[in-house]
Amino acid sequence: MRTRRSSRHHPFWPGNRRNSWRSASNLVNKPDSSDWAYLFGAVCPARGVGAGLVLPHANVHAMNLHLQEISTQVAEGAFAVLTLDGAGWHQTGDRLEVPENIGLLHLPPYSPELNPVENVWEFLRQNDLSNRVYATSEAIIDACCVAWNKLIAAPERIRSIATRDWAKTVTS
Repeated sequence: MRTRRSSRHHPFWPGNRRNSWRSASNLVNKPDSSDWAYLFGAVCPARGVGAGLVLPHANVHAMNLHLQEISTQVAEGAFAVLTLDGAGWHQTGDRLEVPENIGLLHLPPYSPELNPVENVWEFLRQNDLSNRVYATSEAIIDACCVAWNKLIAAPERIRSIATRDWAKTVTS
């Protein structure tokens, strides 16, 4: 699945069954600007696929859009377990709308090493999204989309970055 801009939000400058998905968001912004962009992304190492959105805010509404997008990428008849950190927009409360084919696994506080998508963000920062100056908000959005789409086009890279021995696909 290719990263796309949400049709419900104008992304200003934006800056994871039986299958185990990992999710998080990554922030990108331009110098001397109040515009922000967030790259929401989730990957399934077992299938080498992912789902991503570039959004102007990181909040419960944005997370709901992300969950809907992930839901469209879960294999037919499968149930995805999504690992999440403690970000405010990852908390269920009464406002997070979790699709029926997704379950949430909240990680303990201060344990980013347990969330394989953190390695995805590190990879994107090291290879595509750091040490660059973007002239416009649109350039930042484009860079986020290009970086994510490049990753998603390489299923073996997703598998090598995000596979963990303790998180395996289960069949019944």
